[in-house]
Amino acid sequence: MIWFTVVLLLLGVVNASPFLHKHHSCENNQTTIRREWGQLSVAQRINYTDAVKCLARKPPRLPTKDYPGVRSRFDDFVATHINQTLKVHYSGLFLPWHRRFLHLWETALRDECGYTGYLPYWNWPLWADDLKKSPLFDCSSSSLSGDGEYNPGEQALAGGNVTIPRGSGGGCVPKGCGPFADFEVHLGPFSRNIVSLTELPEPKFDYNPRCLNRSLNHFVATHYTNTTLIDNLMAATNITQFQTAMDHWPARPDGVFGLHGGGHFSLGAAMQDLFASPQDPAFMLHHGMIDRLWTNWQAQDEKNRRYAVNGTTTILNPPWGQKVTLDTVMEFGVLDRPRRIREVMSPTAGGFCYTYT
Repeated sequence: MIWFTVVLLLLGVVNASPFLHKHHSCENNQTTIRREWGQLSVAQRINYTDAVKCLARKPPRLPTKDYPGVRSRFDDFVATHINQTLKVHYSGLFLPWHRRFLHLWETALRDECGYTGYLPYWNWPLWADDLKKSPLFDCSSSSLSGDGEYNPGEQALAGGNVTIPRGSGGGCVPKGCGPFADFEVHLGPFSRNIVSLTELPEPKFDYNPRCLNRSLNHFVATHYTNTTLIDNLMAATNITQFQTAMDHWPARPDGVFGLHGGGHFSLGAAMQDLFASPQDPAFMLHHGMIDRLWTNWQAQDEKNRRYAVNGTTTILNPPWGQKVTLDTVMEFGVLDRPRRIREVMSPTAGGFCYTYT
């Protein structure tokens, strides 16, 4: 089973908190705009990828003696995601935690590496018919690089109620294919089978240098990141329905990919690693699209959706998991101080000041 093999657990019941105070816009700050990758100029895209590579050259804040695989500021983000994975996936923390995580990434690019723009996002349906022709994965100098070399050993993906054909690559992003052709990742890979919902599995933070692996998957992109699924997501009437449409098996009761899984599994092994997927530079843009959809969904019904939460603080929302509330504290390790969920529920409050095109 992809990502991990677990006993399917039912989603938690709604824990929708009341609308606590009037939603307000940014004060004394200009609202920034996050744009789709294709809306950026070539120079703006290169400015972004240059900043990502800059973070990969900067020394980490996490101590290497305790985190041997963490060799850069880029790796600080990967290690933080690894450390929080069993709390912030298939749980009530998924959406709010990743919203803050993206903001911290955007801030680091701007403050530490001279990025002058804001976090772009990957609008999946625009390029689902042919990822290789998209400005994200066309191997140009202004892309996020592209497909990996063909690996005949790559297997089809099987799990849930479906079998997914393999992608078109499966190996290292080849030389000459965009800015991340020689990109080295250091952490993982993690097994897709997991035996504990609370204990971080091996290899934890071991150092394992290797190339960036990609395998663009046309079947996944067209079937699981399409406009019909997005329309169904946006038609959700409560946060439980929204989470179910966003998630993928094993969390979904129908046993198929949701939009979150569709984006991850469109790109191959690096993005399919539940723990270490931020090692693929496409991760942040994928989650930018997720945050965009959540932002738009919340705005459709401010009173009932802005502060709606559901689930627990443990992966797959087990019956013994602690139910999330607006006062639940989220951890970000070396990246940030702890944050309560209520602090991140609006993109124009709590230190945020952004919107999406």
